Amino acid sequence: MTIISYDGRDDTETDRAARMKDLENLRKAKDTKKALITGVTGQDGSYLADLLVDKGYQVIGLRRRSSTNNIDRISHLLGAPNFKLQEFEIADSGSVYSAVEINKPDEIYNLAAQSHVKTSFDQPCYTTQVNTIGVINFLEAVRRFSPDSKFYQASTSEMFGKNVDVMLPDFPQIPPADAKRTIVGEKFQNEDTAFEPQSPYAAAKLASHHLVRMYREGYGLHASCGILFNHESERRGENFVTRKITQWVAGFKNWAERQGLDTNPENFEFDDDNIYGNGESYPKLRLGNIEAFRDWGHAEDYVNAMWLMLQQRDPDDYVIATGETYSVRNFLAHAFEYINIDEEDYKKFFLIDPKFYRPSEVEYLRGMPNKAEKRLGWKREVSFKQLVHRMLESDINAEKEKAELETHTS
Repeated sequence: MTIISYDGRDDTETDRAARMKDLENLRKAKDTKKALITGVTGQDGSYLADLLVDKGYQVIGLRRRSSTNNIDRISHLLGAPNFKLQEFEIADSGSVYSAVEINKPDEIYNLAAQSHVKTSFDQPCYTTQVNTIGVINFLEAVRRFSPDSKFYQASTSEMFGKNVDVMLPDFPQIPPADAKRTIVGEKFQNEDTAFEPQSPYAAAKLASHHLVRMYREGYGLHASCGILFNHESERRGENFVTRKITQWVAGFKNWAERQGLDTNPENFEFDDDNIYGNGESYPKLRLGNIEAFRDWGHAEDYVNAMWLMLQQRDPDDYVIATGETYSVRNFLAHAFEYINIDEEDYKKFFLIDPKFYRPSEVEYLRGMPNKAEKRLGWKREVSFKQLVHRMLESDINAEKEKAELETHTS
């Protein structure tokens, strides 16, 4: 059957159906939101990319050009029709301007950062270039080329430093999600707590935090900051203390099983640096300040808060936290508990190494997310204990896969 088309051509039904499909795809493309994510290969960026791809966004992941192929966290997205990678350099204004001007995104999530606090003491200039100059580049790019784009900046609880507020009797309480939570006094930080950064990392992030506010108020940009407290996951970088702990515990468990031993401390002997079993040795876990208290949540929960911020009519800054605080020692206890080593015995398996201390320590962080819960409708889903166990389960499975691979290749 032949159909006379609207432009006078003779079309078959197949041709007409194909053209109608093309028109429908164009309509969908016009309605599809487009998002830029910097730091897409990192923990937060990869979880956010997962979230936005699932929501039907066209996602452009921006990553720094590198000689290594660091895309493990997003490898599952590379074949998705609504996800693509672009290379850029955040400290180069021309690179950032091009990314914004060419893509004209609806939303921009700036998650790229030099995010290791201790490293910032060794590399303060580089930290400032990435964490502050990079943000200026994006704010200027949005102002000049895409003023309707909504902008999210990843701020950090490290900006509070040693400063805390004291909870008054009438402060709205957050019900504990975990009956075993550990609270030191009634101290907390929220959006009104004064900042007192204690590291080059925190100082650079604070400068960016204020810059976002200035561009929001001065130029009318839809620019928001999420003051994120510690958020961890199975995708956390290996140089962070939480992942260092879970990887060590998983590695030790695997090593003990290879020796034909379970993790009962009576099966091992100890000296200052090593653990011995069946004639073999395993180095002890080395840590710095394990008395520091942190408000720990799961990164997958926190990226949902980022997205919610950019869905609001008015931009604003929000504390994203659990309302609970635990020490590194608490984290250790839960990790060793997972492999059946109790609180009395786990102390034999690690040692304190002064080289892991920061020049200036932040001892206590506990965020109050009341504003985010009320205005965004956000809440965390993963408890502290669940977080530790999820990280350990992932690292233990990775160790098993590694051991099986070594067996097959040997």
